[in-house]
Parts: sequence; structure tokens; C-alpha cells
Amino acid sequence: MANQIHPTQIRQVLFLMVLALLLWVIGQQMYFLLGAFLGAVTFYVLLRNYMYYLVKRLAWRKSAAAFVLIFASIVAIVGPTIWLVSLTITKITPFLAQPHLVNQSLEIIHVYLMSHFQIDIVNPNTISKINAQMIPILQQALGSTLSSIGNLLMMYFILYFLLTQSDEVENWLLQQIPLKKENTKEVIRACRNMVYSNAVGIPIVAMIQGVTGLIGYWIFGVYDFVLLGVLTAVCSMIPIVGAMVVYIPIAMYKLATGYTWEGIAILSWGFLLIGSVDNIARFLIQKRIANVHPLITIFGVIIGINMFGVLGIIYGPLLISVFVLLVKIYIDEFGAGKQVAQKMD
Repeated sequence: MANQIHPTQIRQVLFLMVLALLLWVIGQQMYFLLGAFLGAVTFYVLLRNYMYYLVKRLAWRKSAAAFVLIFASIVAIVGPTIWLVSLTITKITPFLAQPHLVNQSLEIIHVYLMSHFQIDIVNPNTISKINAQMIPILQQALGSTLSSIGNLLMMYFILYFLLTQSDEVENWLLQQIPLKKENTKEVIRACRNMVYSNAVGIPIVAMIQGVTGLIGYWIFGVYDFVLLGVLTAVCSMIPIVGAMVVYIPIAMYKLATGYTWEGIAILSWGFLLIGSVDNIARFLIQKRIANVHPLITIFGVIIGINMFGVLGIIYGPLLISVFVLLVKIYIDEFGAGKQVAQKMD
């Protein structure tokens, strides 16, 4: 009898198994809304203090304050983003419809590198691999406009309830997280700072890099410098390589077509100015806002993009930072008790 499992423990295990199964099923069916949910959380963190000011200080109704903040975010953030995306789509679509235009440019660069440096990077096999892998991805991205609009609407739907029920949501988190009150607040504070750091810092750095690149392309006579400036801003968020995937091919093409000093100037501009913005401004901004170590940012972005797509730029570093924070909190929560137990032994 002493070795039998108590019925209460059996019921508890079965109950937890049912909960886990239901959570797995719900997660599988709702995974397509993950981007909308994460986007809503990001905007909630950015707008929370403004919501508090309108409701607590100016005595606005929660619904009116939420609508005003949502409209302001659309005008200030979503609207310009949609304009930039539409501009990029308009410019890139002809190249997707006629891939040979890209192939001709790459072939010119290939001949130049082989004849001057005996470098066989952009060979026909590489070009065919680029066409086989990148073009379908770009076509899929351009064709997902309807899905993106749906996610955007769902994001604002979730955001509205987060803003209007912020007190209930935050009190629920404080009650449900199984940690000491001060550690719970520390987790929430760290997550808020990390989201704010990445959601604000990364776009600012990308915009600075894009403008810096645009100015350089305009000075050195690059065709369609506005589009390439936008692409520089977008690609600056790619881990490790960043904006180099834009300005190096531009410089190589200039060199290969006989514009030697323009090509050298673009390379110099890219490494000295665009690269400096990425290496200095990114880490200074994030270090100031959330005291983020550069390695956390780099590895976090790599992990996050694989897990969450574009929003992984924000939530990848957040995952690593929360993991490090939880290790510290675990030591604080249980380390002292363990030392006391060792002393008693």
C-alpha cells in the first residue's frame, strides 16, 4: 500500500496532460496569428505610457484613447511602411517578371571579377541557384499582401483590447507568474525595455543607414538611388552581412562597367559610413535603452528571424535576454534555499 500512487496525484497528472494537449491543439490552430499577437504586444509596449497619460491624467475614456493611439500609430508607422513596401514592390516586379535582367548584371560582375582577380564567386551555377531560391521567395513575399493585411487588422484588434484592459492584463501577469513580486516586476520591466529597445532602436538605425546609403548613391550617380536607399535600410536588419548585400554589388557593377572611381567611392562610402552607422549607432541605442550586449543582439536576431520572421528582429534578442534574466532570478529564488539546506546537512 505504501508504494501506491495517491489518487489525487493521478487526477492531477491526468488534468495536466489534458491541459497540455488542449494547449498544443490551440497553438497548432492559432499559430498563423502569432505575428499579429507579437505585433500587438510590441505596439502595446510602445503606447502603454501614452495610454496611461490620456486615461489617468486627461480623464479620457479608454476606448477613445485606444482609437486615437491606434490611428496615430497607423499614420506615423504603418502608413510610411506600407508606402515603402509598395514603392519597393513597384520597382522590383519588373525584375521578377524578367529575371534575365538580373542575370545580365551578375554576368557582367562575374566577368570583371574573373578577369581582374580570378575570383569565381558569381559563376553561372551561383546565378542559377540565386534564381532558384531567391526569386520564388520574393514572389511569395509579394503575393502575401492579402495575408499581411489580415494580420495587420488582427494585430490592431488585439491591441485595442490590450490597451483598454491594460490594468487587468498586467495584474493577471503579476498574479500568475510564480516568482517573488520583485522578481516578477523585474521580468516585466526587462521584457518591456528589450521590446522598446528593438522596436525603436532597430528602425532608427535602419533609417539612418538607408538615408546614408541614399545620399552616397545619389552623389556617385547610381540609378534609382531612392529604391536602393530603401533596400539598404531593409537589408541593414539582416544579421552580420547587413547593408553590404546592397552596396557591394552596386560597387562591383560600377567597377565592371568601367566606372572605376565611382565603384571605389561607393565601396569606401559603404564600409566607412554605412558600416559605421550599423556598428556604432545600433549598439549605442540598444545599450542606452536596455543595456543589451552586442552578442545578444546578433545571435538573438539570427534565432528570432528563423522562429518569427521579420518580428524576430525584436523577439529574438528578447528570448535570449529573458533566458539570462531567468537564470539570475532562479539563483535568487532558489540559490539561497539550497545553501541553507546544504548547511543543515
